[in-house]
Amino acid sequence: MSAWVTLVGLGFRRWSTYRLAAFAGAFTNTVFGLIRAAVIGAAVGVAGGTLGGYDAMTGATYVWLGQALIGPIYFFAWTELAERIRTGDVAVDLARPVDPMLAYLAADLGRAAFVLLPRGLPPLLVGAVVTGLALPGTPLPYVLGLLSVVLAIGVSFACRWLVNLTAFWLLDLRGPMTLYLLLTGVMSGLAVPVHWFPPWLAAIAEVTPFPSMLQVPVDVLTGRLTGTAALLAVAVQAAWVGGLLGAGRLVFGIGTRKLVVQGG
Repeated sequence: MSAWVTLVGLGFRRWSTYRLAAFAGAFTNTVFGLIRAAVIGAAVGVAGGTLGGYDAMTGATYVWLGQALIGPIYFFAWTELAERIRTGDVAVDLARPVDPMLAYLAADLGRAAFVLLPRGLPPLLVGAVVTGLALPGTPLPYVLGLLSVVLAIGVSFACRWLVNLTAFWLLDLRGPMTLYLLLTGVMSGLAVPVHWFPPWLAAIAEVTPFPSMLQVPVDVLTGRLTGTAALLAVAVQAAWVGGLLGAGRLVFGIGTRKLVVQGG
């Protein structure tokens, strides 16, 4: 446990050195939040004031929470592991007395812990001033929502880990990573809420881990999911984390058995 805490701390310290990058990301998230809030508001207005259970205020809140969570949950390309596999440096990771997957997961949690405030808080503050936020007035949604966000980070990491593992068989990761980013951008609810999907697309999304990355945390934080429904959604997230990490460990073991370090 002490090694795990140390690795989380190291991940936090590593990313805390990039303070200007974090604030630049917050500025970008805020600008895109203003654009997305306008688009979502227009869509709700055209629909007559409500669309898929969202009115203008709740739609804007969905946008701003999504923008705040983009950084911590991480909806960007991550190829660090793939690059180490390609160069053979992953052999060094295998020689260390810690599980590589858990070490990377701990570092990712440390990263998320740092960027949560400098990248997440500014968009929320701007959203509160510009459009207003429809947030619960009781503490339970926030407590359960924080757990949901942590699990969303775990789902995101596990998916990115599996995508990176394709480097054991593919020299170029651009194809799998591009496909992954496309799927997460749509199926997670980052573009529009999953509740706005046509029934056939919503059914597909429900059997994937992608809604657990964003739609579920936002639904819990905003109180759209409460009581048993919220607990069930968080349990589904936990199941995805366990299943994907288990698959990641299995695939990593298969890949390392065939690893040939380039150059001998």
